Amino acid sequence: MTDVCLFLLGAPELEEQLLDQLLLHPLIRTFTSQAIASHGVHPSELDASEQVLGRGDGVLIQAVLAGSDADALLTDLRRQLAGSKLRYWLCPVLTQGEIE
Repeated sequence: MTDVCLFLLGAPELEEQLLDQLLLHPLIRTFTSQAIASHGVHPSELDASEQVLGRGDGVLIQAVLAGSDADALLTDLRRQLAGSKLRYWLCPVLTQGEIE
């Protein structure tokens, strides 16, 4: 199966739990994480200061892995983070490598 880039977008409170799970998960070798501002969230899901700013704080994680591994990882995350409203999407990876 083709490699994919898995994007995980969650609330800041999920960051440590997500990082712990991904660091220990056998299907993940390398991933990146960053604090982000998310847009398009329903205003009722934002706190007062986020409503004024028009954006919410979040964490974005990106990991490249085989498509079948991404499916297995998402199954695990659905079980471990049920109700967390963690968003995800997958994009195909056209090419990858290391510059040595």
